[in-house]
Amino acid sequence: MSCIKPFCAFMPAGPLLSAVVTRPLENYSTGEARLIASENACSFLHLIDPELDNPYLRGTKQELVFKKISENLESFIEHKYLQQYAEPAIYIYQVKHDGFLQTGIWTLTHIDDYLEGRIKKHEATVERREILLADYLQQTGLDANPVLITYQPDVIVDNITNQYLKQTPTLDFSFTDGTAHKIWAITDKQDIDAIVKAFADMPDVYIADGHHRAASMAKMGQQKKMLNSKKHLGTELYNYFSTVYMNTNEVKVLEFNRLVRDMGGLSDERFLSGLTHSFIVEKSEKSIKPDALHKIGMYFKGQWYTLIPKPEIYDANNPVDVLDVSILQNFILEPLLKIKDPRTDARLTFEGGRTALADLQSKVDNGLFAIAFVLYPTSVSQVIAVADAGGVMPPKSTWVEPKFLVGLLTSYFN
Repeated sequence: MSCIKPFCAFMPAGPLLSAVVTRPLENYSTGEARLIASENACSFLHLIDPELDNPYLRGTKQELVFKKISENLESFIEHKYLQQYAEPAIYIYQVKHDGFLQTGIWTLTHIDDYLEGRIKKHEATVERREILLADYLQQTGLDANPVLITYQPDVIVDNITNQYLKQTPTLDFSFTDGTAHKIWAITDKQDIDAIVKAFADMPDVYIADGHHRAASMAKMGQQKKMLNSKKHLGTELYNYFSTVYMNTNEVKVLEFNRLVRDMGGLSDERFLSGLTHSFIVEKSEKSIKPDALHKIGMYFKGQWYTLIPKPEIYDANNPVDVLDVSILQNFILEPLLKIKDPRTDARLTFEGGRTALADLQSKVDNGLFAIAFVLYPTSVSQVIAVADAGGVMPPKSTWVEPKFLVGLLTSYFN
């Protein structure tokens, strides 16, 4: 099903691993990113946004920014901050964080698998974001942040992976955030052929995280195809995007909780009364972190509640309607609090599952928000059901782990 291939990745030089790799730019404030870039000449941030430490580029034409990235890349290679692995390889990647140990296959995947629907998706993308990222990819040739794809466990892939996990890794380091990372390079042709065939034989694979990156690579690849015209073969590196495959047992999905800034003019009494039409409402003396599907925690006016949706309000056979994020939106946020579009309404804020309940509660207690809603995590099987049905998940339905470091393995095409 999926056409994957080995590649000669650019890797940070061993002693510089923690200095080169970075979290994605959006994980930092502008001030934090500038500080990192100014203090660290070999941070991959210089290959993402050279404007961070060069004010003369700010406000200039985009071409100058891309030219500076190309110059920085040449410098990275010259100073051996990045070194290209000698042989084409498929890589085993393992990350340890927050009590999780996750293992997957890092490789390249052909864009035709995405364009022709062999890789199923569950999220709508924003074309403006696609174009911006595609432009960066086309101008720089740097694909440094992989798409996470999930699949049903496969015996062949598992057996090969387990053999390599017993060996000394090619890369082994801890990042500044406490996460630990290991990579094993698979260069043995027999093992590579077996892995490639195993993925080709899979009936379906699914994007777990990185829909915009996949869409942007596909868009960029099509642009390159048009530019190359008759010279295009379909095997050039720009036809492939960086991917980490983790089976459904390895991918971790956390909840995305909601904070509502104000009541939208609705009185407290009418709000609580309105809830009872669609939910069984139970007060709780302790904070609520739901332990099962169709339990929603709510903190309001110094009181925790459990909200249990009445079965008759949703269609259990509809993979989108049955999601707790859909139930919350369809029967509380929109009809009661008048939040019609969760993507654009400034009264609604999303908090990933890493945010402690105490922090959510304090944001309500100090008056920043009126209500906190705590959800049970959407399961991988629910994500797959939506993708199989050709549906689209509501915004901020899932917080998927792992989140990858940028620049750990980089595919470079020119």
